[in-house]
Amino acid sequence: MGRMPNLGGMGMGNMQNLIKQAKKMQQQMEAERESLNQTEFIGKSADDMVIATLTGDKKVKDLKIAPEAIDPEDPDMLQDLIIDAINKAISEVDVATEKTMGKYTKGLM
Repeated sequence: MGRMPNLGGMGMGNMQNLIKQAKKMQQQMEAERESLNQTEFIGKSADDMVIATLTGDKKVKDLKIAPEAIDPEDPDMLQDLIIDAINKAISEVDVATEKTMGKYTKGLM
């Protein structure tokens, strides 16, 4: 039988306990991430002319465009408003993800 590695004073029982805790934490994180993916996040452009609804995995679920967002004299305006709304929704997703996952990683560093 080979020599056991030095666990820095940590016995095998403690190591196994830590592994169990880590697996449980991983399962909880995966469940919360899945729940977050089902959550809807809303981003609104300037003057609420475009409202984008994204899921937690950053997929566009709905896009509402006000008629005044379409200006034939400024064809780029609609594109800019859509991008603005989607970026704001993505920001909401990122904040929620960071907050959710942060509670698991706090204290690990």
